[in-house]
Parts: sequence; structure tokens; C-alpha cells
Amino acid sequence: MPGVSMRNVFAIAQIVLMSVLAVASGSAQTAQADKPPMADDVFKNIQVLRGLTVDQFMGTMGFIAAALSMNCIECHDTSSSEAFALDNPRKQMARRMILMVDAFNKSNFGGKREVTCYSCHRGDARPKVTPSLAEQYSTPLPDDPNEIEISETPIPNAPSADQLLDKYIQALGGAQRLSSVTSFVARGTYTGFDTGISKVPVDVYAKAPNLRTTVVHLSSGDNIRTSDGRNFWTTSAGTFLPIPVLAMSGGELEGAKLDAALSFPGQIKQMLKDWRTDFPSATIDDNDVDVVQGTGAYNTPVKFYFDKKSGLLVRLVRYTDTALGLIPSQTDYSDYREVSGVKMPFRWTVTWTDGRSTVELSELRVNTPIDAAKFARPTPPRVP
Repeated sequence: MPGVSMRNVFAIAQIVLMSVLAVASGSAQTAQADKPPMADDVFKNIQVLRGLTVDQFMGTMGFIAAALSMNCIECHDTSSSEAFALDNPRKQMARRMILMVDAFNKSNFGGKREVTCYSCHRGDARPKVTPSLAEQYSTPLPDDPNEIEISETPIPNAPSADQLLDKYIQALGGAQRLSSVTSFVARGTYTGFDTGISKVPVDVYAKAPNLRTTVVHLSSGDNIRTSDGRNFWTTSAGTFLPIPVLAMSGGELEGAKLDAALSFPGQIKQMLKDWRTDFPSATIDDNDVDVVQGTGAYNTPVKFYFDKKSGLLVRLVRYTDTALGLIPSQTDYSDYREVSGVKMPFRWTVTWTDGRSTVELSELRVNTPIDAAKFARPTPPRVP
């Protein structure tokens, strides 16, 4: 993104989002603690993307940012929350483009989303209209393994999903050892845009079958992400205004449930449905991988990339449906170490349209008692 660093972009976005949330949600926190707030009630001057929850709205903004390779401050005045909502030519153009694409899909594809912002922009603010000879005659870039799709023709001797998932379970230590791990507590460091790309302490708590909490310790307070198996909440610290606990919904909620369940991967086959393996060959970091795809609750694909030699999971890519199209979230796993006979990743990097973060563990203890309060709805920060 030209002209401004990613960490500054998302720090600005956090400040603006926190300021409007802090103002708009005061009385709603208690009456509707777990109901996701609606963007129409939180943000001002929404004219086209109405009827979305806050997390769906922010995901849609991330889709636009990724499609155009732009950032918040290129369309919004960040001097205050009031100025942030004001119109300008770029915001007006974005509305016209959203309506144009919607009308095009309705007229040509029966309303099915076949064309999106990314179809034309491809990471550029202005779509290219003239063919590039350099692109035509240059050596093609390596294929993005995230973009490989199921082959139109069956792949001979392709392993089944059961075979690859069983190989993964065995690589971790086997089903019996995996079932013996019912909880873990881990500590290490976290790096992300919300830390200014500095390492800060992090704690991770997980309890079978699907409870998980991550606490990032900033100097200004804790950032908490909690899944209790039914709900998913996030808080945010590090800005001059606090925000309440935000209950997530839709694809973000389902993604958090999957992440929590994968803390105990012995039941991986039951996590998704419609498993498929007929993908062309792919590589990640020069290592050959097997690709297995399942389908989540919202009928969006989830791709697992297993190292062909070790059988270990090296990447997970899941998708969240926004008002404008699917957005990917990628988690890369590495530094597997054996703990009580089970291999567990001590490093993972999460990349999504709004940023990137890395957790590196220094300690992990299994079957440690964990207070149930660790997985309850976090206490909202006090608003001064």
C-alpha cells in the first residue's frame, strides 16, 4: 500500500472504530451482551452496505482494500470519527461501483456473485485496459498454492481424504495419544500490526473439544480473543479510547470455532463435510504438499495443506463471505515439537486482508487445569 506503512494504517483504523463503538454501544452492552452490533447502528453515513454486523462490515472493507491495494486513510478523513463518516469523491465512486457490480451480476448471472471488485482491479486502484506485452512474454510467476482448485478430471491414484487425514493424525502421534490431551496452556510472544511489529507476551489457553482463548499483553492492556464453543468475542487495547467486547458472527464466528477445534485435531474428520482431495500438485516453501478441502457451515471451502513427507499440517486457508465476495484467512504452522508424545506447532502466522500476526511459543504444558472463566465472555474495558 503506497505512502503509509501497514502498521500505521491499521492503528488509525483501530482508533476510528474504537471511538465510534465506544460512543454507540454503551447501553447495548448489558441488554444484548452476545448480540453482534449492527454497522447501521454504529457507523454514520452508510448508504449502500446496510444490514451488516460490524464484523461483516469491516470484513467487506477489507475486501475493498485488498482488491484495490488501498487503505483506510485513502478514502476516509481520520482526523475524527465525525470526519471519518463524511463523503468524498472516492467514497461516492466506491458506492457507484458496488451498485454497478451488483447490477451486472443480477443481469448476467442470475444474481450469483461471479464478478467482484477484484475481477477487474487485481490489486490496482485503476483497472488496466491495455494488454501488457511484458506480462504476455515474461516468465509466469509461480502459482499461488492458495488458488489451486479441484481438477476438472480425476487425478489417477490420488489419496483419499481419509488416507491423508489419518496420515496427519499418525504424524502427530496417533489417535490414542491425541485423545489423551484434553487441555493445554502455552506462553510465548506475539507480533502484529497492533503491537507496532514489536514482540509482546502472549498466553494461549485451550480445552477440549473446542474452547480456546488467546491473550496478547500490551503495555496499555490486553487484547483477548475467546471462543467458548458457541460464541466468539474479541476486545482491543492499545488506543486512546477503549471499546466494549465485540461478539462476532457469521463466517468469523465459524472460523474461530474451527480454529479452537483444531487445537485438538484428533476429531478433524468430524469438523467439516464434503471432503475432497482431487487437486493438482502444489508446493509451499519448495515443499510438496497434499491439499484436502472440506466445507464449513456456511458452505465456504476450507483448505488444508499437508507436507507430503511428514504428513504435518503446514497451512490452513479458510474463507469468509462478505457483502462483496470471499476473503481468505491463512494460517501457516511450523516448528512442531513433541509434548507428552504429541507433536504440536510452536509457531504460527495468521495472514488476512487486515494484517498479519505471528505467535512463537516458548512453553506449552498439556492437561493443565484451566479455570472455566478463561473461556467466558471477557469483561468489557472501563470507559473513562
